[in-house]
Amino acid sequence: MNRAAVFIDAGYLRSVLRKYYAEPKVDFLKLSSKLVGSDERFRTYYYDCMPYRGAAPTPEEQKRYSDTQRFVDALRYIPRFEVKLGRLQKVSLPNGQEEFKQKGVDVMLSVDLVRLAATNQIQKAILIAGDSDYVPAIKVAKETINVALYFREGTVHNELLQTCDDRFPMDDHFFDDVKL
Repeated sequence: MNRAAVFIDAGYLRSVLRKYYAEPKVDFLKLSSKLVGSDERFRTYYYDCMPYRGAAPTPEEQKRYSDTQRFVDALRYIPRFEVKLGRLQKVSLPNGQEEFKQKGVDVMLSVDLVRLAATNQIQKAILIAGDSDYVPAIKVAKETINVALYFREGTVHNELLQTCDDRFPMDDHFFDDVKL
């Protein structure tokens, strides 16, 4: 039996859930178990950022932040589940608008993937992601472990698909058995 670690890019997962699945509430222990199948789950890593909250937060910002903090705290009680938080950066665009970018999330996931593979703590990595920024880390990890990718068609970078050993599309019914 292989020991597997699950790596969830929460921004990617949230985007997919919002766009294709009407934002169901997910039981992350059930999801992790589904992903590892008959393998032993070493740990699930969940990478995200807290939402933006200004120096003088609006009531909406405060509520969104508090709701997310409660959610993150609940995740931390799941057995063998680790939440890792990057930071959110506000970026001013040339047209005068602003957008937010996650910082540190891709690097944390990549470092954990390579570290666990290099120290032989896992034999398999299972990713829910869509970003090609993970490709260099996956290439290194593949020297010692198998890397599987779960993704939604049309939402994943082609280079990421090409790099992973195994690919599993999340179809319209993928989350049916892991909803709360």
